[in-house]
Amino acid sequence: MLIRGADIYGNGYSDLRISNGVVAAIGQLESQAGERVIEARGGALLPGLHDHHIHLAALAAKASSVACGPPAVNNAAELEEALLAAPGKGWLRGIGYHESVMDGLPDAAALDAIAPHRPLRIQHRSGRMWLLNTMAMEALIAAAPPPAGMERLGSGFTGRLFDEDGWLQEALGSTPPDFGVASAALVRFGITGFTDMSVRNDPVIAAHFAAQRRAGALRQRCILAGSLALANAPDDTWHLGPAKLHLHEANLPPFEDAVRFIEAAHEQGRPVAVHCVSEVELVFALAALAEAGTRPGDRIEHVSVASLKLVEQMAQLGLSGCVQPQFVAERGDRYLLDVEARHQGDLYRLHSLTSFGIPIAGGSDAPYGSADPWLAMAAAVSRRTSSGAVVGADEAIGPDEALRLYLSDPLDFTRSRSISVGAPADLCLLARPWAKARVQLSSDHVVATLVAGEVVHHRVDESPIMSHTGTDATSTQHH
Repeated sequence: MLIRGADIYGNGYSDLRISNGVVAAIGQLESQAGERVIEARGGALLPGLHDHHIHLAALAAKASSVACGPPAVNNAAELEEALLAAPGKGWLRGIGYHESVMDGLPDAAALDAIAPHRPLRIQHRSGRMWLLNTMAMEALIAAAPPPAGMERLGSGFTGRLFDEDGWLQEALGSTPPDFGVASAALVRFGITGFTDMSVRNDPVIAAHFAAQRRAGALRQRCILAGSLALANAPDDTWHLGPAKLHLHEANLPPFEDAVRFIEAAHEQGRPVAVHCVSEVELVFALAALAEAGTRPGDRIEHVSVASLKLVEQMAQLGLSGCVQPQFVAERGDRYLLDVEARHQGDLYRLHSLTSFGIPIAGGSDAPYGSADPWLAMAAAVSRRTSSGAVVGADEAIGPDEALRLYLSDPLDFTRSRSISVGAPADLCLLARPWAKARVQLSSDHVVATLVAGEVVHHRVDESPIMSHTGTDATSTQHH
């Protein structure tokens, strides 16, 4: 395959040939007999984007779920309307709930008042809690003994379920979803790879990822982070990622257990990725990492609230950070209401992290955030909320830096992927040169995505693809 007349990232205007899934040549190239040609028309050709923090199974399940939080649902009346409008007669699955909808976390009785006739489970937008109505709670407890994470009040249960996804799946008898639709959505954004950061990833879910890759439903290259048990499930369809330590401020593990987990991951030759969305969690994580000792690749996920003192400690420990700039746009207005004024400047830092020499990369946290990396890039540059307010203007970065968040090597954030001869032909083609695309960062500019030299997405309304079978083609004309 020949990509002709592209603004190639790091190479200028040129042509690029692909052979056996890798970049075979870059320069002014003539097409060969029978060679397929992509006319780039001066559009930017970028390394394929990598989402460094995603939950693919949850993203795949989102299609059959009801949005139960902002911006789609903002109060109890809207929640009731959304649930009543849901099709079907069996289980109702809601996602994205936030305390602002019903002034807190509803119990089973409160949910019965708005959805009494179907078993209902609603996931909190943090991904760590489920809210159950009475029908759902009774059905689940009948299928499996209630776990420790099922909240009790007196002699009964409230319907609030904390950190028990494994039990929930067992009680429901559910199997992992098909990834085809979710994967197709990602390639439309130019995403050619991702790191799945689900804390419960184990050999069973790894086998599902492998099966989906072999079946062609999952188009991206994938790295699986998660449990320590993943180290016992090697497969040539995915790469082993960090061990995930998921902290929750309200229920932190014993300090010694966290240290042992980090040490065990390091003994496997794996870095750790520690979930930190509060200052308390970050303080705990840094203390545990200091005690256990760090290794290259150890990273903090989210870095949601970080004082400059804590940023400095991250740098001293040699840590990396995986950030989600889109939360400034998606949740910034809520943060400005809920987060103490003294902490608002600490939210989702970018510029400060890089100023301290901390390698960072971008992840969506989808489905808990938008899966569109271009929205995240735009938010990283503007720091604007959906209402237009600015959160932490000093933490803005430029569009080139924002792009590099998604070009980082997924196994080493200190390195950035490039387009060079011999590199995998995982590519994202835009409709315009980077000099123009960087002014208005948008996934609307993506016209084609290639993984290992195979076109896995191209815009029907603006297709750059054409067949070429002649032998008299001229070399590239640069504009």
